[in-house]
Amino acid sequence: MRICLFPGTFDPVTLGHTDIIDRALPLFDKVYVGIGINALKSPMFSAEQRMKWFNEIYKDNPKVESCIYEGLTVQFCKKINANFILRGIRYVSDFEYEKTIADANRTLDRTIETVFLTGEPKYTSVASTIVRDIIKNGGDASPFLPEAVIHSLKMGILV
Repeated sequence: MRICLFPGTFDPVTLGHTDIIDRALPLFDKVYVGIGINALKSPMFSAEQRMKWFNEIYKDNPKVESCIYEGLTVQFCKKINANFILRGIRYVSDFEYEKTIADANRTLDRTIETVFLTGEPKYTSVASTIVRDIIKNGGDASPFLPEAVIHSLKMGILV
């Protein structure tokens, strides 16, 4: 079985994230969306909220499962039997950063391969950092967000 882990903070979940997942679905039998807990980051939304968003977005697709994890990504891959790490690339600078991480992961475990998908051009400007800034400052971030995220933000239904 081809199982991949799509790791990230996803704070919040954006259309850029769902674009990568949607285009990975034909390539893999199972896509785990791994919401990583990073002690160096202070997220705007709880990990449980981010997982709830993914669960809502992909409720009708059994190939997608979200989970929360801490520690090394390659160790979590072993736990869920993933042989692939999925990463989205928007710019050349993303590739340089992601390749460094992929090289480190390959050194830690040669059985896990990193797969890069480039984002659709219309989502190139969609970055969680920018979306958080829009939300913090009372702007309308809906052009960058899936419907499940828009709905919970408008209704104030957050975990």
